[in-house]
Amino acid sequence: MEINLILKVAGIGLMVSATALILNKSGRDEQGTMVVIAGFIAVFLLIIGEMDELLDIIKDVFEI
Repeated sequence: MEINLILKVAGIGLMVSATALILNKSGRDEQGTMVVIAGFIAVFLLIIGEMDELLDIIKDVFEI
């Protein structure tokens, strides 16, 4: 696992939490929830890409 992936996930998490907090404090709860969902989807897509690479490595190692 690369440190870049961890930093990307942490950066997205910080930006999403700050934006959601600002939106929730200003009375826009629905938009804050949508920001959180969008952040979750972005992180999920990053992790899926890494899982694909991991599965390719496992297939190569075990010659499947």
